[in-house]
Amino acid sequence: MADWDIRKLQILRTLRERGTVTATAEALHMTPSAVSQQLTNLSRQLGVELLQAHGRRVRLTDAARLVLRHAEAVFEQLERADADLAAYLHGEAGEVRVGAFSTAVPALVVPAVTALRATHPGITVRVREAEAQEAYELLAAQDVDLALSLAAQAPPPTAGDPRFTRVPLLADPLDVALPRGHPLAGADGPRMADLAAEPWIFGGSGPWSDITRAACETAGFRPYQAHTAAGWTAILAMVEAGMGVALVPRMAAVPRDGVVMRELRADRPVRHVVAAVRRGAGEGAAVATVLTALRTAADARL
Repeated sequence: MADWDIRKLQILRTLRERGTVTATAEALHMTPSAVSQQLTNLSRQLGVELLQAHGRRVRLTDAARLVLRHAEAVFEQLERADADLAAYLHGEAGEVRVGAFSTAVPALVVPAVTALRATHPGITVRVREAEAQEAYELLAAQDVDLALSLAAQAPPPTAGDPRFTRVPLLADPLDVALPRGHPLAGADGPRMADLAAEPWIFGGSGPWSDITRAACETAGFRPYQAHTAAGWTAILAMVEAGMGVALVPRMAAVPRDGVVMRELRADRPVRHVVAAVRRGAGEGAAVATVLTALRTAADARL
């Protein structure tokens, strides 16, 4: 029987994720030579070649990918074991690190933490603001225990990356932000299709760009992106100046004198707020309690 070494398998998985030996060494606080030596030892223990030279870099062999497919089940079970042990040792006490995008912090995380202080004072929640995509990276790196992110569609729990379990929390309505003097600012029930010829303002990449483009394409047109911005202060300032229109999540809306927010009633788009945990870790008592509090905070916004 092959000698399966969990630590070395974790190094191999990190190499798959990071792409280079140097980046793997940095992520694991090792030297590149130590990473190479550990992977050479693992190859010898398993009796298969795990790496191939590819120029100045290395890439995983088919055997390495096969090994990692099986190892994922081991990592999931270890996460579950850690969660069970934490529940046994601490009961309802523990620390949960939450990574959340900016508008989710005041709208969902803060109400959840406030409620937990009264119902579960033994649970400490540490919050780290992170962009929607970065939250998944922090989760994969085990820098957070629970991540809040965004999606254009509500994902099934096991969709996408098999390392994570996803839980839809909220379908946040998107309203259209218009300059106060815009012809549709006083219209009754504007539709997305009415805005097809408008210059649009939204992020250049990531979930929010995908959400805006998907909403427009569902309405039958591709948006002309006149300006690119990620922060709502910048986006609403440009709308106020008449530089374009934008979709604004209900959670992120901030009153501004020169901006009119209109509800898109007939074909109202939404963005989906999603919680994610590493597979198996969601069964830990503290993580499950925080997730329940986030669900309650999301339900209160409906």
